[in-house]
Amino acid sequence: MSTAETVTRTAPAATGAQPGPQSGPQRGYRTLWRWHFYAGLFVIPFLVILAITGTIYCFQPQIEPLLYPHRLIVAPATSPRLEVDALLAKARGAMPAGAVATTARISSRADRSAEFIFRLPDGRKQSVYVNPYDGAVLGMLDVDSRFMQVDRMIHRKLLLGKPGELLMELVACWTLVMIGTGVALWWPRERASLRAALVPDLTRRGRPLWKSVHATLGIWLAIGAFAFVATGLPWTGSWGKQFKALASSVKLGSPPGSWGGLPLHSKVPGQPSEAGAATSHEAASGMESMPGMTMDEMPLPQVPWAVGAVRVPGSPDVGAPGVKPLPLGHVVEQMHADGLTHGYDIALPTSPLGVYTVSYFPADPKLERTVYIDQYSGAVLKDIRYGDYGAVGKAVSYGTSLHMGRYFGVPNQIACAALSLGLAALAVTGFVMWWKRRPRGTLGAPARERGAPPMRAWATGLVVLGIVFPLMGLTIVAVWLVDRVLLRCAGPLAAS
Repeated sequence: MSTAETVTRTAPAATGAQPGPQSGPQRGYRTLWRWHFYAGLFVIPFLVILAITGTIYCFQPQIEPLLYPHRLIVAPATSPRLEVDALLAKARGAMPAGAVATTARISSRADRSAEFIFRLPDGRKQSVYVNPYDGAVLGMLDVDSRFMQVDRMIHRKLLLGKPGELLMELVACWTLVMIGTGVALWWPRERASLRAALVPDLTRRGRPLWKSVHATLGIWLAIGAFAFVATGLPWTGSWGKQFKALASSVKLGSPPGSWGGLPLHSKVPGQPSEAGAATSHEAASGMESMPGMTMDEMPLPQVPWAVGAVRVPGSPDVGAPGVKPLPLGHVVEQMHADGLTHGYDIALPTSPLGVYTVSYFPADPKLERTVYIDQYSGAVLKDIRYGDYGAVGKAVSYGTSLHMGRYFGVPNQIACAALSLGLAALAVTGFVMWWKRRPRGTLGAPARERGAPPMRAWATGLVVLGIVFPLMGLTIVAVWLVDRVLLRCAGPLAAS
């Protein structure tokens, strides 16, 4: 017996319902409705949170200057900008002893301050903002307490760490179930016209009105919402991380050669290779910007998805007599000569083994770049571009840019906001429908139908979903068990 057959065990006929294809829902309708109900009941509160936080984060470029104008915004001046190393020195002078500069954010906008990120002795990260014209320190912000960072962490993990991250991943997966079952429930049947299915009937009152609005809104949003949720899944901390590793291992994600193709440590003169490797590993475990770390572990605000699993190389000239590290300004000039002038981040080397790591994550995925530069010689150890990605990496890059509202500017932001808030509206209207229908003192799950069809396609879809998303598969089994054991005696309800 299939999964769908099992969950559709017979129930008493709904009051007032007459047999016949035109007087009640089609066979299998209640099975789909029951799964739609469970998916919606679980995701409703979290979907509203995802929608609100996602919409806010989508408009980060417009919101942040309004929140921190005295730190981020400066008056453009006719005088030339100070050298980046002079600005870094000013920022370092404002930090307590023991603070380590980890990241420089490079911007050529005349009205923007220079930003440097430091790791404090207690492990916290602090941004320092400096006027690029006179070197005045404009202020500081705790990186993890910054409004947009808090919003992003709520969106990704509800500020609950790994458990919250897994929970939000489940929410995304169950939202896909909710969308799929919703479309199946909406699909025009019998005498229903397509126009009636696509346009809400505002002449209705009470729950029928809510149902009409919910159904038509859902179908208008279905394709975009499905793509919207799916493009966010590669960034999840559990499945997304494994998916990235799998795509890279079959040369469809990270660029070929990035797994093991770069030196992970340098051989320090006078030491055997094994000792150098041990030194590198020990240093990497306690410091940032170290060789052997993946790009996702680097002190960078964001990196392209396709290079997240790439390991950072080491500087081959480490320890050579008379060799001194190059200043940050040299790297900035080097990148400027190579066509990169604005909107990128540089992870600074914080040990003799480290390299300058340049991460460019623009709105157009085809322009993404990740560059590793030897801190002593200035040699480019690796320059990874969009053309080096595998097919999956390229697809995810485009999906990410669209998901974040970056690819085609403000219209993309508006489209993302409409999808996010539309999903929130679906959650709210679905809750109201349930509340109006729910018998007092019961959960109000739709009744099982008598003589349900096998629905093999639906059962196969659930199995495939559970295999692709193992955590989701466990919850599908859990929901089935709860439905079979705890909710076995759910009473009949009038047809929707």
